[in-house]
Amino acid sequence: MPTDSKEPWKSAIWRTRPTFLYSRKPLARYVGRPAAEFLKIEPAAGVVLVVCAVAAMLWANSPWAASYGAVWDLDVTIGVGGFELHHTLREWINDGLMAIFFFVVGMEIKSEIVSGELRSVRNAVAPLAGALGGMAVPALVYAAFNAGGPGAAGWGIPMATDIAFAVGVLALFGSRIPSAAKVFLLTLAIVDDLGAIAVIAVFYTDDLSMPWLGAAGAILALAVVLRLLNVWSAPVYLIVGIALWLATLESGIHATVAGVAMGLIISAKPLLDPAAAHAKAQELAKEGLTPEETEHLVRLTRDAQPPTHRLQHRHHPFSSFVVLPLFALANAGVALSGDLLGAAAASTVTIGIVLGLVAGKTLGITAATWLVVKTGAGRMPTGTSWPLMIGIAAVAGIGFTVALFITELAFGGADTELLTDEAKIGVLVGSVAAALIGAAIVALAAPKRRPDA
Repeated sequence: MPTDSKEPWKSAIWRTRPTFLYSRKPLARYVGRPAAEFLKIEPAAGVVLVVCAVAAMLWANSPWAASYGAVWDLDVTIGVGGFELHHTLREWINDGLMAIFFFVVGMEIKSEIVSGELRSVRNAVAPLAGALGGMAVPALVYAAFNAGGPGAAGWGIPMATDIAFAVGVLALFGSRIPSAAKVFLLTLAIVDDLGAIAVIAVFYTDDLSMPWLGAAGAILALAVVLRLLNVWSAPVYLIVGIALWLATLESGIHATVAGVAMGLIISAKPLLDPAAAHAKAQELAKEGLTPEETEHLVRLTRDAQPPTHRLQHRHHPFSSFVVLPLFALANAGVALSGDLLGAAAASTVTIGIVLGLVAGKTLGITAATWLVVKTGAGRMPTGTSWPLMIGIAAVAGIGFTVALFITELAFGGADTELLTDEAKIGVLVGSVAAALIGAAIVALAAPKRRPDA
């Protein structure tokens, strides 16, 4: 292969062997590259989540069912000096790894507020109202069946929308879905998650420790000061984030709130002016780059992007393809039996969750959106008809991840094991029903061609 002697880096590239993923090895060609392409598909995260949930159900109902509880209830202790944390493997996933998921959610919320749909008040009104209606009505539907009963604490379960699943269902219809409708659902789901986080922090927190709560507040204030001083050292924020997570965990507030708080602190604006950075990069690229200039060019490219964008890009695969699948494996397994299915069919907990997710979400989102659009307070997403809006509202009834998460908080005790299982069955049945009904309505209502194509 000919090379230019004035550009020795080219000859170095030609002599470099390709990485494993791009090699001609059979494992790379038939497994590695297809897997990498699959992960780029928009519904891929939802597919992996479904597979893990099904695997958990099969495991919990297999001849090896005893090992399901044994694995996830395994005690894992982490200690430094005289300080120790004792949690089961399931609790480490729910309290620890899920903080990473909520960290990504926090950054998504911040990006929407700064430069997304939530930046414009008029554009934000419709999805904001839809999210509030989609939280309030399902909670009321559930409360209508369970107020004053043993399952009363589960009112927050049907309020949640699973972003990965809901957006994944719309993605199946490709260009038939107007881009504004996709943004509406994404914004609604983000606001919904913010509401779920608030519900977790306020209503599913017991035994507050004021010293640890004070420490969490001080650490959070330190993170804000670092942000205002434009300190952008990843190791510094990692240490601060871990300290905030620990203080929040020990305070009695659910530790995932720390993840959201850190996500909201991250800047959603580029550290450098993109135009100035582009001009400087062009200036550097006119002549051969020294190693120092190449490093400078990399820094320019990095700092011209909002930190939230870079960090979401970095953490989203781990959150979507490691954290959430592990969460599904650890929490979706319910040992089904004739007695349990019979109890669930007659359980007000199961019925309240299913109706809350399927009917409550659809009615709440559609009615609230209709109200603000008709009064002129908000705008209907461009190219979206009311039948399509009903389909989108139904799709938002897929609660899965956050709904299972709140289930563990509401009924996580040993004395409420039956309620936990009934609630999980309700979440699984309600989410599947919402997905199927929502997809059917969208298939009928979506235009054959995207209006803005």
